Amino acid sequence: MTAQDPDADPEARGLGRSAPDADPDARGLGRSAPDPDPEARGLARPDPDARWLARVMHVAFFLLLGASLARFLLRHPWEDRSPWIVALSGALAALYLLGPVLGTRATPRRIAWLTTVVAVWMLLVVLAPSFAWCAVPLFYTGMRTLPPRAALVLVAVLTAFVVTAQVQLSDDGFDPNLVVAPPAVAAIATAVFVHAQRQTDRQRALIDDLIRTRRELAAIERREGTLAERQRLSMEIHDTLAQGLSSQQMLLQAADLTWNSDPSTARRHVRTAESIAERNLAEARRFVHDLAPADLAEGGGLEEALRTVAGRESAAFRVDGAPVPLPERAQSALLRIAQGALANVREHAGATSAALTLTYLDDQVVLDIADDGRGFDPSAAGGGEGVRGHGLPAMRARVRQLGGTLTVESTPGEGTVLSAAIPLSTTLEARP
Repeated sequence: MTAQDPDADPEARGLGRSAPDADPDARGLGRSAPDPDPEARGLARPDPDARWLARVMHVAFFLLLGASLARFLLRHPWEDRSPWIVALSGALAALYLLGPVLGTRATPRRIAWLTTVVAVWMLLVVLAPSFAWCAVPLFYTGMRTLPPRAALVLVAVLTAFVVTAQVQLSDDGFDPNLVVAPPAVAAIATAVFVHAQRQTDRQRALIDDLIRTRRELAAIERREGTLAERQRLSMEIHDTLAQGLSSQQMLLQAADLTWNSDPSTARRHVRTAESIAERNLAEARRFVHDLAPADLAEGGGLEEALRTVAGRESAAFRVDGAPVPLPERAQSALLRIAQGALANVREHAGATSAALTLTYLDDQVVLDIADDGRGFDPSAAGGGEGVRGHGLPAMRARVRQLGGTLTVESTPGEGTVLSAAIPLSTTLEARP
């Protein structure tokens, strides 16, 4: 042993001391434990943080490898084992570069690669103990690659080599810190890694639960949307096709009763039924096309559509106030209410006259349908609509969907006034 080379004898015995900075935490062992890389557990999406951490570990490994080789060459001029040290260092660097190519999963190729890397490193430590602290990045690589028990065994083996190298290189006698510090650091790194992995697993389970819950909520929304669409279609059919078919039935029955006694009246009933059938056919085609009311589809707007409906039912129609543009949803609702209300007047009221009034106020639009028929008790079940009983509930549902109200004022023998009010703020917000 020379004064200039205190490590000469230990190197000759094949064991060496690490680079001057022997603090494992300074090499990032405490920060290398977390393994947030989802690909290591077979997930499809890569984790940028895990990639960044892997790059840091790769850089640290090559820095440690280069520093260990430089230390050996500086402290030991060229000698018989030097070619082996240089060759093994180059082989270890080349092997380590193959790691990212093989991925991070515990495949047979990956495990064989890790075994080869560890074996080459162990041989280097035996020849030159300066390479002992290259084990720090290998801790991280082993814990990412191997199952938990195998990873713990690897960490223990690597730690034993580091401790042995430190003890053999110590020229100041026995130092308990060299025996205790490496296992303590390795234990901390392993605990941090296991904790981070379990946290990641719990977060992944939570994300899976959230995704499953989101899918369930989406399915519920789809079912609710389907039910709402079915209800809407039932109201559409009731206010158009069902009412028209009912009118046709009444007209054809009346024509049959008067066919022999009053042929001209019977033919008039048949022509009226034919006209209603034509309108129903147009409505049915409109349902198939875009489910918009046929009268609105003709392009005249709500006022013209209501005027047309009122004319078919021999009802008066007027508009009060300054008209404002309404969205199709509001126009369709008001038109359907008018159609249903006038159909009820025709079939149940026995009225001699009816009137529609569309009123534009500052904050709402109001549709009133009044008749001088027999009237009814609004509080009675069915609302005076016979066995069907769908008209008023359907109207209320339409108005309620737009944030409005439906009011029915009627007294037996004194006629009926039906009023549908829709807030303009709601209709304007609903505009496309």
